Amino acid sequence: MGIGFRVCRRQRKLAGSTVSRFKGIPVANMSDCMSRLPAAGAAVRPMHDGSPMLGVAFTVKTRPGDNLMVHKALDMAGDGDVVVVDAGGDLSNAIVGELMCAYAERRGIAGLVIHGAVRDSDTLRRGGFPVFAAGVTHRGPYKNGPGEINVAVAIAGMVIQPGDLIAGDGDGVICVPYDQAEQVLADALAKHQAEAKQMAAIEAGTADRTWVDRTLSELGCEMPGS
Repeated sequence: MGIGFRVCRRQRKLAGSTVSRFKGIPVANMSDCMSRLPAAGAAVRPMHDGSPMLGVAFTVKTRPGDNLMVHKALDMAGDGDVVVVDAGGDLSNAIVGELMCAYAERRGIAGLVIHGAVRDSDTLRRGGFPVFAAGVTHRGPYKNGPGEINVAVAIAGMVIQPGDLIAGDGDGVICVPYDQAEQVLADALAKHQAEAKQMAAIEAGTADRTWVDRTLSELGCEMPGS
């Protein structure tokens, strides 16, 4: 059948040493350092206990409500991979549930991102295995295909290529493109450190808030006494 029903090889992926350097950086900091443009933040939410997720994208594009190619992806993906599934955002049928998530965790997969629904949500929420999805339904999936593995996918406008960095926390999921990883890492680390200093100043009662009135004045806002 070819296009629309195929398994492709991943052509490149970020090194584990690069991925590990992103550990501890909030998704929000990465997003800010990408001009606040990455999407998908509100489209997929954590379905687990909130543990952070970090890994390399192993992508799946599937017909809404069908998980045949997701099963194949779980057999192929390895340690440190995040299986990212573009199921069209449809919530009619669950793409994964407790059994598939347990299998993925057993294989060392770093997490699942499902632009679609999951089920067995009570169990997933009690667990630490990262699962992000667009919703929940008790209705199970079909297993007829078609679908594609290791192709470009998109989640609410965020394009994800196989081998890109995928990170997730309580704020949602973000993709850092393969060729932008080093720059985003440097910028996000700097921002994270700057915010730590801001928090220390807030706790000490020494936070400088003069920028607020200065910005209002520069924008021409009418103020009392002006």
